[in-house]
Amino acid sequence: MSKIKIVLVFLLCFGLYKGYVAFSEFEIGVSDRVAELELNEDIEKQGEVIALLMYLGDPLELKEHLLVEKESKCLEMKQIAEETSFAYYECAVVDANLKGGKIISINAELEIL
Repeated sequence: MSKIKIVLVFLLCFGLYKGYVAFSEFEIGVSDRVAELELNEDIEKQGEVIALLMYLGDPLELKEHLLVEKESKCLEMKQIAEETSFAYYECAVVDANLKGGKIISINAELEIL
């Protein structure tokens, strides 16, 4: 009889564990889906992001900007761009208006990486 009780206790603990994991993954999954929907929507929002900036001209003037996920990816893209172009590039943390996962406009350059 005691072996059956031990098995039932293990099954109860396993059930509680699986319930906890399912609940916590559900919460994580919902937040990931919300972030994905925000990127795909045409909702304009403001935030701090990492951007690859391209400057042209004698007095340097910002011509293009590209939203980048990570600092390391930005620096890698900057190196490739500088090898193939005569423009001046820099990676920076900027305060920008975003829409659909793209930078619409840059409000301020906060930090150069």
